[in-house]
Amino acid sequence: MPPHTETAVSRSSLTRFAWLSIGAAVATILMKVIAYLLTGSVSLLSDAVESTVNLLGGVMALLMLRLAARPADASHTYGHSKAEYFSSMFEGVLILGAAAAIAYAAAGRMLHPQPLEQMGLGLLVSAAASGVNFTVSRVLMRAGKRYNSITLEADAQHLMTDVWTSIGVIAGLALATITGWTILDPLMAFLVAANIIRTGFGLVRRSANGLMDASLPEAEQKKVEEVIAKYRAKNVQFHALRTRESASRRFMSVHLLVPGAWTVHDAHHVAEDFVSDVRAAVGNIAVSTHIEPVEDQLSMEDIDLDS
Repeated sequence: MPPHTETAVSRSSLTRFAWLSIGAAVATILMKVIAYLLTGSVSLLSDAVESTVNLLGGVMALLMLRLAARPADASHTYGHSKAEYFSSMFEGVLILGAAAAIAYAAAGRMLHPQPLEQMGLGLLVSAAASGVNFTVSRVLMRAGKRYNSITLEADAQHLMTDVWTSIGVIAGLALATITGWTILDPLMAFLVAANIIRTGFGLVRRSANGLMDASLPEAEQKKVEEVIAKYRAKNVQFHALRTRESASRRFMSVHLLVPGAWTVHDAHHVAEDFVSDVRAAVGNIAVSTHIEPVEDQLSMEDIDLDS
């Protein structure tokens, strides 16, 4: 039976969120560079570097969302939704690169300390930039959850990492100003680097899982099993169940073993009802079914992936 598909929200409509991310990145880069020039703080410089990564990530997100929005064609019969994983992978790698650059700058400042200047104004500008990032991050995260876009979720997570980075930097520099301990500036930059490394590895791992056709999340697999249990009570057996996730889309295939005395008409309608119930439970999922007579031994010989 051919896969059943569900009309999902147009992925091209999500590019407006990528433009929002790009606009926020440009604004915060300018603000954080001003804060760095005012203060000479290496931790504020590290904050500006991370915002530059946000800009590059936003541009990549825009390109990949446009590609993911393309309809299926002769060369990509399952569509282009996996393009979103390239965006989140790219952003994860960028985050790791930014962490290395920040750590390098912090090490240099620790070896050659410098006095900090105009801290009050610099921290005020940095706090305003954090407010911009926080607002945009919440918008992107809600959109990512609503439309199941890993690209938007990755961008939102990156922006929130930037927010927490800025909060830590502001707190550390405020303490350095009060105590006069300039060593807190490069130490805070090291903490910034460690925090974004954690986020970067998380994005890379999730993207790799998607590209490797990871199964549906456990919660969704449980919903599928609940539907299967209902049909087992109707004398239908199942095997060769496989699921995979491709950004906003989900795919599932399964064999239905029915009594050989059933007519093709009856078995077909049971399969159609089963597919409808799975789609109602899980959402945007393409389901392929294969009907077999439960009494036939050959039905048990095609369970393996390559069968």
